[in-house]
Amino acid sequence: MNGPAELARLLDIMRQLRDPDRGCPWDREQSFASIAPYTIEEAYEVADAIEHVDYGALLSELGDLLFQVVFHARLAEEQRLFTFAEVARSICEKLIRRHPHVFSDGSVASSTDQSVAWERLKAEERAARGLSTLGDVPLALPALRRAEKLGRRAASVGFDWPDARGPRASIQQELEELDAVLAMEARPAQVFEELGDVLFSVVNLARHLGVDPEEALRASNRKFSERFRIVEEALAAQGRTIPDASMDELDRLWRAAKNSPK
Repeated sequence: MNGPAELARLLDIMRQLRDPDRGCPWDREQSFASIAPYTIEEAYEVADAIEHVDYGALLSELGDLLFQVVFHARLAEEQRLFTFAEVARSICEKLIRRHPHVFSDGSVASSTDQSVAWERLKAEERAARGLSTLGDVPLALPALRRAEKLGRRAASVGFDWPDARGPRASIQQELEELDAVLAMEARPAQVFEELGDVLFSVVNLARHLGVDPEEALRASNRKFSERFRIVEEALAAQGRTIPDASMDELDRLWRAAKNSPK
C-alpha cells in the first residue's frame, strides 16, 4: 500500500467534491463553521472505537477523521489561506521543535522531565504569540476536559494548591456556598454559578489525585447505566416498569444492583 499515493488520491477526491460545477451540492455548501461539529464528532467516534477495542472500526474512524482534516485544508486552499502541505509542514516543524531530545541534542529524558520541557516550550510559543497562560485553551473542549486543562495550565506557573487537601477543602467551601443560595431560594443564575464552582473544584481534586476526571465520569456513567438496566430487568421479570414501582422499591432494587456481581 502506497501511503503518499493514497493521500494524493484523497486530496483529489476532496477537490472533486468541492468542484463548483460538478461537485457534490452538500460538500460545496459547507464552511469551516458548518463542518466543525462533524470534526468533533469524528474525534469522539475514534475514541469510542478505541474504548470498544474495535480495530476495524478504528481504521474506518481514523479515515473519517483524516477526511475532516482534508476538508478543512481544502476550504482554506480555496480561500488562499493555506494548503494541506502547509498543514503537514506545520505539524512536522512543531513536533521537531518540541522534541529536541530526539531530533537535536540527543539527550534522553524521563517522561516526567519531558512533560516539564514540553510545557516550557509551549509557554515560550504562547509568549511569542502574545497569549496569556490560559489564552489558547480551546473553548470548544468538553467543559470537564477544559476545566482540567485550565487547572493544569495554571498549576504550570505555580497557581495551585500544594497538595490534594486544598481542592478537597475548596469542594467543601463551594458546597456550603451552594447550600447558602439554596436556603435563600436564590435565583436560578446564582444556583447555576455555585454549582459550576462545585464541579470545577471536583475537577481540581481529580487532577491532584492523578485521576482523569473525564474517564472517571465515563466509568461512572457506564456503571449507572448497567445498574439501571438491572433494575429495569428485575421489574420486567414481574411484568412491570420503573414508573410502576415505589421509591422504596426502587431504592431496594438499586442497592441490589450495586451488590450484583460485575
